[in-house]
Amino acid sequence: MLKPKELYKDKKVIVRVDYNVPVKNGIIEDNNRIVSSLKTINYLIDSGAKIILMSHLGKIKNEEDKINNSLYIVSLELSKLLGIEVKFCKYTRGNELENVVNSLKPGEVILMENTRYEDYPKTLESSCDKELSSYWASLADEYVMDAFGSIHRNHASTYGIASILGGTTGFLVDEELDYLKEVINNKDKIIILGGAKVNDKLGVIENLVNNSKKILLGGGMCFTFLKALGKNIGDSIVDEEKINYCKELLDKYKDKIILPIDIVTENGNKNIDNINDTDIGFDIGNNTISLYKSLINKEDLVVWNGPMGKFEDERYEKGTKELLEYLSKNNIKTVICGGDTGSASKKYGLSFYYISTGGGASLEYLEGKKFETLEVLNK
Repeated sequence: MLKPKELYKDKKVIVRVDYNVPVKNGIIEDNNRIVSSLKTINYLIDSGAKIILMSHLGKIKNEEDKINNSLYIVSLELSKLLGIEVKFCKYTRGNELENVVNSLKPGEVILMENTRYEDYPKTLESSCDKELSSYWASLADEYVMDAFGSIHRNHASTYGIASILGGTTGFLVDEELDYLKEVINNKDKIIILGGAKVNDKLGVIENLVNNSKKILLGGGMCFTFLKALGKNIGDSIVDEEKINYCKELLDKYKDKIILPIDIVTENGNKNIDNINDTDIGFDIGNNTISLYKSLINKEDLVVWNGPMGKFEDERYEKGTKELLEYLSKNNIKTVICGGDTGSASKKYGLSFYYISTGGGASLEYLEGKKFETLEVLNK
């Protein structure tokens, strides 16, 4: 929780934000994460703080990645949203950065270049390098963590600075945690899980299954469960190493874990018992969509992470689109846990009770994992 405004007056404050936004051909396709940071930034502007924004964008493994993942474009968008000039520094350390920081006046904002520029040629940011952490911490008097999408990562700009300066969470992180705590504590919830990787979702299933009504599965991850039941899944994606574990979960929670009864392949909609060896599943089928709708009541809280299919391809978007539209039009209380599901919600112009900014962080929190950066700040 942020401190009273008077305690930030004239102080240099590092705010770790999450501006890891989708950019295509020099255009920001979804600015939701930038918009979500405005409340904290405006609070600090009103406090008379000197604000230093830090964020990563993409992964940096070579010089070309640096060219393609500069935060300069974000500084322009942020300037428009704030209605003030956001200064931009193209360096992540050195005299120019220090001069700009030291020349800041109360209420002014600077966005530093992508923190992951420090991951090439050596992975200093992602390895939480102590020297880099200390250097960044030396730039400021205060630290605010408002990047929920990165709070689960022990990087130099997250755990590294926090472990030196201490600090607080911002409005966005506080809001995210409040909604996710509500999800965990609500026993009348339906969980919808999709996406490609089954391994990412197993911890969520195990941690929440006893405190949920049903868990509805789709996306590429469902095929490992279907194979665990002995179904022929053709050439669909599967995690061979997790088949036995999925079978154990199905045996233990057979009345709670619900699997698709039909899927959409390149050869059309097929019953799950009629899949041939060359079929590949790209979406849940019509009967599954109807089944999943029938299992959701208006009084339920629905928690969704991961699309039901390859929704970016119009041939395989029906499962994701129709379920999202059903939840939205029926005003069913729905928490969208970021990532591709959040992007799909925006694509179809739908609004929900809450859309998280942190896909991976949301999942780890729902798994019951502890975030070391958060624990440092809470101390």
